[in-house]
Amino acid sequence: MKLKRALSIKCKKIKLVITDVDGVLTDGGMYYSENGEAMKKFNTHDSMGMELLQKNGIQTILITRENSKIVKKRAEKIKVADVFMGVIDKESLLPQICKKFKISNSEIAYIGDDINDYNIMKKVGFAATPNDGLQKIKSKVDYVCKLKGGDGAFREVADFILNAKN
Repeated sequence: MKLKRALSIKCKKIKLVITDVDGVLTDGGMYYSENGEAMKKFNTHDSMGMELLQKNGIQTILITRENSKIVKKRAEKIKVADVFMGVIDKESLLPQICKKFKISNSEIAYIGDDINDYNIMKKVGFAATPNDGLQKIKSKVDYVCKLKGGDGAFREVADFILNAKN
């Protein structure tokens, strides 16, 4: 019960959610044709989670290591606050993001699943991973989802944050 209360306190401070793309918003599969990246599967429940966050004054940012036209198109469709592609050191963006949104690191939630998410997760107020995130990540986050990446994990975290705020 103490842990749930501590998580609730962290979530009440959240003003921005940053998420990785592959392995969180998708199942991590990358489908290529002879012309390059051809498809990614996104879950509509996740985009509704972003919409619900936005209705409650919480913006979403996508950060990915990939340079993907598909991610850019998806970001435009779901109207995220910003998208950063081709980013290796995700935590290096935190000062810029905090300045732009006039928030502190403790007011940011981050959802990631792999080793390249580890450093940024240590610097934010609330960190989560899909159920199929790496064990090293699972052992360091505040919340491990019941759902896998691409299966609604983002929505699960969005609901968790919104429930804590209400």
